[in-house]
Amino acid sequence: MSTTKKRLTAVVVGLGMAGTLAACGSSDGGQGSGDSKTVTLVSHDSWAASKDVIAAFEKQSGYKVDVLKDGDAGQAVNKAILTKDNPQGDVFFGVDNTLLSRALDNGLFQSYEPKDSDKIKAEYRVDQDRHRVTPIDTGDICVNYDKKYFADHELEPPKSFDDLVKPQYKNLLVTENASASSPGLGFLLGTAARYGDGGWEGYWKKLKANGVKVVDGWEQAYNEEFSGSAGGKKAKGDRPLVVSYASSPPAEVVFADPKPSTAPTGVADGTCFRQVEYAGLLSNAKNTKGGKALLDFLISKRFQEDMPLNMFVYPVTEGAQVPPEFVKFGPQAKDPETMDPAKIAEHRDQWVKSWTSLVLK
Repeated sequence: MSTTKKRLTAVVVGLGMAGTLAACGSSDGGQGSGDSKTVTLVSHDSWAASKDVIAAFEKQSGYKVDVLKDGDAGQAVNKAILTKDNPQGDVFFGVDNTLLSRALDNGLFQSYEPKDSDKIKAEYRVDQDRHRVTPIDTGDICVNYDKKYFADHELEPPKSFDDLVKPQYKNLLVTENASASSPGLGFLLGTAARYGDGGWEGYWKKLKANGVKVVDGWEQAYNEEFSGSAGGKKAKGDRPLVVSYASSPPAEVVFADPKPSTAPTGVADGTCFRQVEYAGLLSNAKNTKGGKALLDFLISKRFQEDMPLNMFVYPVTEGAQVPPEFVKFGPQAKDPETMDPAKIAEHRDQWVKSWTSLVLK
């Protein structure tokens, strides 16, 4: 859940927040020895976990955790591929279903099936013959709307992809660059899933004619351009529609002071694309034993239940509970668009190339 996360930052809100484990470092063990007492997690900038939860893993396992945050999900994946022969760490977290084939085709991960992986819900499992990646979380990429704007203008917020191209929503939407941003790519894939191979380009022509604005990444779109977020209000953003996540509204509540009784933003439920994030043991990891222990921990009940209010994503294991703020303000989409990873792998690069030519030129 690209990653994100797919995201809100400590300044305002979203999938990655403050109070997280700060990070940076690399494993210092001998090559392949597994003897190092440090295990290094490489991730995107939205990685976040409670300090006490990480401390519990360190006490239980005997390994110290270092985290290396490496930019947006797409950037982090690309860098990990380029450095796979001499990786920066032992475990990579944050490759999602939109970019999974790129990581697997480039040999980024080695096989490992974590303990208790049978507790992962079946709909999120992939690569079951080789176990190169493990599902960790899921979330929905959706258009968010500024409730106050639509109330002030006596305008119903959009509910679907079809609504976004209607005249009343002209010049209201901001999205991220599909070639550089995980939510931007997810939104593109959502339109491809909704309108098919022969229809998505025509849809984007209409969206472009209706004034969609494209910016580089989620941070700029949500925290600068979007009028409904805490950061967007501060930056005087003027777009009341933004491509973000279904879990962004509860983040706006959790990090507000004082906390409002209702979320200031809403979700257009008919614009969602389901994202799943994975982690894997990096090929040529120096501390394979520590990496395996960390992967076991990432699907444990304690870590899975810690994720929602840190990275604003949903757990993927059976029995893991979500906080009441998620139930009230950020429920998962009832019928999100989805796409088989094999189809994403087959078409993604060409779709992005066509999208770039169509929308950015």
